[in-house]
Amino acid sequence: MLPRRHYCIPPLSRINLEEVLELIEDMRYFILHAPRQTGKTSILRALADTLNVTGQYGCVYVKFEVGQTAREDVPEAMRVLLGQIAENAEETLHDPFVRDTRLQVLAEHGGHGAFNVTLKRWARAREKPLVLLIDEIDSLEGDSLISVLRQLRAGYVERPDGFPQSVILCGVRDIRDYRIHSSSQGTDVAGGSAFNIKAKSLRLADFTEEEMRALLGQHTTETGQQFEGGAVERIWELTAGQPWLVNALALQACFNDNAGRDRSKPIGTAAIDRARETLVRDRDTHLDQLANQLRGERVRRVILPMLGGSLSGSYSLRDLEYVRDLGLVAGEGEVRMANPIYAEVIPRELTAVQETELESLVSPSWYVNEDGSLDIQKLIRAFQGYFREHSESWVARYGHREAGPQLVLHAYMQRVINSGGRITREYAVARGRTDLLVEWPAPGETLPSHANKHVIECKVLRKGSSLRSVIRKGREQTAWCMDRCGAESGHLLVFDMREGRSWEERAFRKAPQPGSPPITVWGL
Repeated sequence: MLPRRHYCIPPLSRINLEEVLELIEDMRYFILHAPRQTGKTSILRALADTLNVTGQYGCVYVKFEVGQTAREDVPEAMRVLLGQIAENAEETLHDPFVRDTRLQVLAEHGGHGAFNVTLKRWARAREKPLVLLIDEIDSLEGDSLISVLRQLRAGYVERPDGFPQSVILCGVRDIRDYRIHSSSQGTDVAGGSAFNIKAKSLRLADFTEEEMRALLGQHTTETGQQFEGGAVERIWELTAGQPWLVNALALQACFNDNAGRDRSKPIGTAAIDRARETLVRDRDTHLDQLANQLRGERVRRVILPMLGGSLSGSYSLRDLEYVRDLGLVAGEGEVRMANPIYAEVIPRELTAVQETELESLVSPSWYVNEDGSLDIQKLIRAFQGYFREHSESWVARYGHREAGPQLVLHAYMQRVINSGGRITREYAVARGRTDLLVEWPAPGETLPSHANKHVIECKVLRKGSSLRSVIRKGREQTAWCMDRCGAESGHLLVFDMREGRSWEERAFRKAPQPGSPPITVWGL
C-alpha cells in the first residue's frame, strides 16, 4: 500500500495501538497474525515509522520472505536474512553496524549462532533500545525457521541492553499452530516450544463496515462518483469486510469495468455483481492462494463437513482455530464460511477436475427452453441419473461421505448454470443443510435485473434418520428459503447415504403438495 497513490484506512487505526505500545514498553515479544492480504505489512511499516519518530527506540522492519529460497540451508538463510536487516537498518536508521559485521559473525559463529550474536552486538552498540518487526516469519522453512526462533529465544533474557527490547513476529497464523519439520532432527517441532517466550498473540481483524464505507467514500470524494442502490451494502454482503476482496471488487467495478470509468454514472449493485463474477472466474492471486490452502489435511477436516451441512468430523478445536486464522471460516457459535465469495470459490476449486470431465458429458443447452428459460426439473432429473452412475467414484475421490454428494451436485450445476445464470451457495451447518440459489434470466431479460429463482436444498440421510422426518423438515426449510428470496420453485434433494440401500429405494421424485409451496422432493 502506498498512501499517496491508494485509498486506504489509516493502518494503525486497525489495531489497539495503546496495547501494542505497552507491550513494546514492557519488553515483550509477541505475535501479530492474520490471513494473507489483510493489511499486516502496512501496519508494521506504519508502526516502525511511529516508533522511530518518537525517538525513544530504533525500530527496523524486515520481511523474512527473502529467506524462503534458502529452504533448510541454515547458513544460507542467515546470510540472506542478516543482509536484509543490514539494508533496512541502514536505510531506516542510517546504521551500518549489521552491514559491517555480519559476514565476520557468520564466519565465526555459523548459521545457528550468527543471528543471535549479531542482534546482541548490535543492541549493545546502540544508544537507544532496538525494536525488530519481522514480517512473513512463516515463509521460512524447517530448520531455518527453527533456528531463527531458537536464536531469538536464547537472547531474550539479555534484552534490552544486550538484545532487542521487543520483537514482533508477523505471519498468517499464530505461532502455536506451526508444525515445523526439522530435516536435521527427523521430527516435527511445535512452534510454541521453539518460541515459548511469546507474551501474546494479536489477530488483525477484517474491515468493519464503518471502515469499508470510509474507504469507498475516499473514491467518491476524489472522483465524485457515487455508490448507489445498495452497492455498498452489496460489497459488505459479499466480502464481510475481507480487505483484499473489498478492494478487488471496488477496483473492478470502478476502474476495470468500462462502464464504471464514467464518473458521471454511479456504481450500482449490478456493477458489483459483475465484479464478483469476474473475480471468481479469473481466480486472481488471492483466490489462487485460497485454493492452495484447501490441499491441507487440517483444512479439509473442517471444510468438507461444512460442505456436507454439518460440523461433525474428525477435526479438533485447534484445527478449527487454525482454519479460522487462515480466514476461511468465521463465527464463534455457528461457524460459517468467512464470506459468500469464499463460499462459492471453495467448492468450485474442490470440484475443478470434475467440472472439466463434465464438459464432454453435459451440454448446458440441453436444459434451456426455446424462450431462453431454464428447465430446472429436467436439469435435476438429469443430475439424478448422473449421480446414480458416477457418484461412488467421485464421493470416494473427495474423501468425505457426506460432503461428496454435495460436491458432485455443485460441479454438475456449475457446469450448466455458469453458461448463463448464477449460483449462490449457503451452508447452514447448525441446521444440517446446504442451499443453492439458482438465478436464471427471465425470457427477454438479463441478469441481475430480472431473474427466475430456484432454491435447491440438500439434506443427507444418515444412519438412524427417518426419511419422513427429513423430508418434513426439509420442506419447511426450503419454503422458508423460497419466501426469503422470492423463488418461484424449490427442490429438496435427499442424499440417502445409509448402508445397503438399493438405487430403486433411493431414487424417487415427489411432486409438490397441493396447497403448499411448489417444492419437489428428489431422492438420490
